[in-house]
Amino acid sequence: MDDDYRRLADRIADDIASGRLRPGERLPPQRAFARRRGIAGSTAGRVYGELVRRGLVVGEVGRGTFVRAAPPAPNGRALAEPVAATALAPRVNMELNYPSAPGQSELLAPALAPLLRPDVLTEALRPAPADGTPEARKAVAGLLVTPGWRPAPDGVLFAGNARQAIAATLASLVRPGGRVGVEALTYPLVKEIAARLGIVLVPLAMDQDGVRPDALVAAHRSAPLSALYVQPTLHNPTSVTMGEGRRRELARVVRELGVPVVEDRIWSFLTDKEAGDPLAAHVPELAHVVDGLSKRVAPGLTVGFLVVPPDRAEAVAAAVRSGGWSAGRFALEAGVRWIEDGTVARLVAAKRLDAARRQRLLARELAEFEGAVRSDPYAYYAWWELPASWRADTFTAAVAAHGIAVTPGDAFAVGPQRAPDAVRLGLASAPEPELARALRTLAAVARRGRTGR
Repeated sequence: MDDDYRRLADRIADDIASGRLRPGERLPPQRAFARRRGIAGSTAGRVYGELVRRGLVVGEVGRGTFVRAAPPAPNGRALAEPVAATALAPRVNMELNYPSAPGQSELLAPALAPLLRPDVLTEALRPAPADGTPEARKAVAGLLVTPGWRPAPDGVLFAGNARQAIAATLASLVRPGGRVGVEALTYPLVKEIAARLGIVLVPLAMDQDGVRPDALVAAHRSAPLSALYVQPTLHNPTSVTMGEGRRRELARVVRELGVPVVEDRIWSFLTDKEAGDPLAAHVPELAHVVDGLSKRVAPGLTVGFLVVPPDRAEAVAAAVRSGGWSAGRFALEAGVRWIEDGTVARLVAAKRLDAARRQRLLARELAEFEGAVRSDPYAYYAWWELPASWRADTFTAAVAAHGIAVTPGDAFAVGPQRAPDAVRLGLASAPEPELARALRTLAAVARRGRTGR
C-alpha cells in the first residue's frame, strides 16, 4: 500500500524521538533495510527519502544515511509536515571555503563602472578566445611571477574558472581510460572531473613534505601515467607546502619519466613569495600551471588561468573551446582592471591577514587537540585527525545535528583504501564570531567521543 513507507518512516522517527537512535548513528544501507523488513528496494528508498524530507536524517552519497538531532513532536511522533530547505541547511558551513575581505565590494566596484558604459559593454559582452587579450596575458603573467619563475605572456590561456582550467588541461593530456597520478588525498572536484572524462586516478603516497617521488616512479612503472596532478603549495586538504628540495626532486623524476604535470596553485597567493616556485620553474617543458581569481577576488565573477608549455598551447586552447570552458569577456576585462589598479594586491594582503586571524582562532579553540590538527599559518583550512573514538562519517553526522557542516576525509581520498578518520575544516566563509562558536562546538562533540567504532 502507498502508506506503508510512511508507517515504516514513523517507526524510525519514534526510535529517533525516544533516543533509541542517537544523533550520528548510521542507518543500515537501503538494501539491507529492505531485506530485514521484507520490502522492495524502491519502498526502502521512499522510507529513507521521507526521513530526509522530515529533517530526521542526512544522506551522503557514498557515505550512508545518518541520524540528525530532531526534537520530538508533542505527541511523540515526528512531524509530518515537510521541513523547509532553510531549516535543513547548516548554520555554519565549513565545507565551503570562500574568503571575503572586509570592504571587498567597495574595492571591486570602481573597476566595474567603466565596463557598464554602453560603448565598452558591447565589447565586454563578446565571447573571449582561449588566449584572452594581449592586455590580459600580460597582466596575469605579472600576477603569477615568483622569485624563480616569470611566465611568458604568450603561454597564458584562460578558462571560466580554475576548475574548468584543470578539466581542459586534463582533457588535452589524457584520453579516456588513461591514468593520472594524484596525491592520495586530493581536491574532490578532480575526482568528479576524472569521472566525467573517463580518467583513472592513481593515488600516490604522501609524507610530511607532500607527494613522494618514489611513489610516482612505482605507479608509472606499474602502468604508464598520462599525467600528474599535484598541489605543492598549501595542499588541499592537509595544507602541506612542499619544500624546495622536494620540488626539485619531483621535477627531476617527472623529467626522467616524461610525465606532464598539472600544478594547481589556486591557494598559493596566501603564502610568501619565498614559499616555493612552481614546478614550471624546474621543468617548464612539462608543467601546466593552473590558477585563478576565485579565491583572490570572489567566486561569482572569476577567471581561471593556465600557463602551458609553448608546444601545448593550441591543444589546451582547443580543449577549452570544445569543453565550453572559455572565460567570459566581461569577467576577463574586470579581472585585468583589478590586477592593474592594485585591487587584487590589496585583497590578497587583506586575506592573508584574515587567514592568519582565523588560524589563531583555530589554534585557541582546538588547543586540546594540538598535534591532531594539521594546518599552516597561511591557510584557510585545517586537517583534523579525529580522536580514536570517532569515525569521520559519524562525526560529520553528529556535528551536522548541531548545524555545522564539515568535510569528511573520504571526500578527498582516492582509491579503494580506507579513508582516514579525519575532517577538513574550511575557515574562510563563516564570520569570525560564528566560526569561533562552531569550533567550540566541534571541540565539545569530539571531546564527548563515542564507542563502538
